[in-house]
Amino acid sequence: MTFRLFCNFLLSDSGMEHVRVHPKFLHSNATSHKWALGAFAELLDNSLDEVMNGATFVNIDMIENNKDGTRMLLVEDDGGGMNPDKMRHCMSLGYSAKSKVKNTIGQYGNGFKTSTMRLGADVLVFSRSRGTEGTRTTQSIGMLSYTFLRSTNKEDIIVPMIDYEKEQEWERKARTTGTDWRISLETIIQWSPYSTEAELIQEFGSIGEQGTRIVIYNLWEDDEGELELDFDADANDIQIRGVNRDQKNIQMANQFPNSKHFFTYRHSLRSYASILYLWLPDNFRMILRGIEIEHHNIVNDLMLKKQLTYKPAMANGFPKDTHMAATVTIGFVKDAKHHIDIQGFNVYHKNRLIKPFWRVWTAAGSGGRGIIGVLEVNFVEPAHDKQDFERTNCLARLEARLNRMQKKYWSDNRHRIGYRIDSESTSSGTRKRGQSSRRFEKGSQKSIYLQRIKSADRSCSDLINKNIDASMSSPVMTKPSAPNRELSSRTPQRAEMSASTIRPERSVLHSLSNTSDGDTEIAITPSRSTSPTLRTPEKSFRKVNTSLPSPSLDGVKRSERIAARYQSKEANVTTNGERQSSVDAEAVINQLKEENSSVKERILMVQESLSRELQIERDKNKYLVERLEDVQRQLDTAKKEQEATIELFAEERNFRDREEENLKKKLRDASSTIQDLKEKLNTAQNCRKR
Repeated sequence: MTFRLFCNFLLSDSGMEHVRVHPKFLHSNATSHKWALGAFAELLDNSLDEVMNGATFVNIDMIENNKDGTRMLLVEDDGGGMNPDKMRHCMSLGYSAKSKVKNTIGQYGNGFKTSTMRLGADVLVFSRSRGTEGTRTTQSIGMLSYTFLRSTNKEDIIVPMIDYEKEQEWERKARTTGTDWRISLETIIQWSPYSTEAELIQEFGSIGEQGTRIVIYNLWEDDEGELELDFDADANDIQIRGVNRDQKNIQMANQFPNSKHFFTYRHSLRSYASILYLWLPDNFRMILRGIEIEHHNIVNDLMLKKQLTYKPAMANGFPKDTHMAATVTIGFVKDAKHHIDIQGFNVYHKNRLIKPFWRVWTAAGSGGRGIIGVLEVNFVEPAHDKQDFERTNCLARLEARLNRMQKKYWSDNRHRIGYRIDSESTSSGTRKRGQSSRRFEKGSQKSIYLQRIKSADRSCSDLINKNIDASMSSPVMTKPSAPNRELSSRTPQRAEMSASTIRPERSVLHSLSNTSDGDTEIAITPSRSTSPTLRTPEKSFRKVNTSLPSPSLDGVKRSERIAARYQSKEANVTTNGERQSSVDAEAVINQLKEENSSVKERILMVQESLSRELQIERDKNKYLVERLEDVQRQLDTAKKEQEATIELFAEERNFRDREEENLKKKLRDASSTIQDLKEKLNTAQNCRKR
């Protein structure tokens, strides 16, 4: 017997409308699971929900196809099993008997179809159920085969099923006719890994009084022609090939055992399944390839733990349910002292992990590193694939609250694992500002001293220029007088002395300007302009003396007075400058030594900070590359789905056109028949009247 799932609305024989579902919908629907391990989680959920019906274990293993030697997946449990009616409900789309059952994970009635079709093209289900309330024990076999539907060009989803009922022995149970039962059996044998009815019956040998055995075959391959699931990397595990499995993460997991689940859950079924549930019933075991999966509570990986309570609130600010709250356990992972980039919240819903290591805070630097949180929220609805939550305001408020929790915990506790705290940086900044202010005060004193020297040079230069102008304006000029010659010979000496006095100060100040902070500025322009200012009168004076006669007597007397006054100023300035320079030189040297050591410390700190930021940027770059590749894959998948949908709609349109044409033809035939019957009726009536 065959069970049909029908996608356009068609009229049945009874006149009622039913939905016709094209086989391509199976594949498109399965792509809701972007992650293969998420499909495994759906099957584990179904087995865990059977605990209420007596399930004590779920076993996942790899077996071989006897027909072609290919690898297949096996998922079995000893739950209550399915009678013929429940088997048909399981194979239908959107039916769920658990949606109103409290504390069960499944609720949409779509997980079995999407998960099995995500892992392979075909699935065969064996289920045995005890008789209840006077009914007999039954066992059923159902096949959902995408290969069969596409190879035979079916336009409806046809699910072959056969049932057995136990009286003294197992007997065939036909729901319609024996012919339909035999056709279903032949279809299953042709398109399944089993060649005879006896081989099919033999599969029930591993099922006790009740239970379900699921065989998934024709597993999907990647773009390189290899199976997406890797059974060879670890004989005790099932892993995913490709970008989810990073050798660097595997090395990090070996190096930091307390953080291994963060580095391996993306590609390892054993790692992911161990943290999939917040707790497991005492009498329930999960077995993977013959070895039990050890349940792991992430809270045990944390240190410096702290518990916080979050109560959801509605838009008006009042709690949605006064008894509803989430207890958040937050702390540093025990490997956080190594400053590894690991953080995030593990969010559970009804005991099931929905968002593993959810990163709610993306800081520019090392903020939030090492912080892990665990919480269970039953007031936010998960998405259909149970790998995320529905994007609602409640989820947005939860994310914002977790962000604040992480920042507060980081601010209060990061110094306990070796990160600098704000107070240290504040005191360091205060110390640097104090040093800068002291350097600024000393620099200001030296600047004032240089300004005094510059003003003395400027006054002297003005007097000499006035003397020269007066000499040039005198009508009678002979060779220079003795005082002027003395002045001419002393001017270079004074300039050289002033320059030699100023140059050390300029070099010292130049070094100070290089080592000072950005908020300190030292004026050194006067020292640079001093030497040219002193030399300019000397050159102009010599040039004039070589071409002009000697000055007059009044000019000579005026020159003598100027020279005497200039010599006294020069002596005072030089003496004070030498004394001040000798006093300041030792202090400046000591200060430079202190600043040199301070600069070295700052350089080391900057190097360490830059190396950490570089590593962070590398990790970000790697993360963005992975995200880009993931988005590209999603885009390719979306394009394929779009093409499949377009093709599906085209086929549906053609089918509708053919149906419409057939109906029109039948209508024309019916109209013609009616017309013929009317003519015959008229002829008969006329004959009767005669």
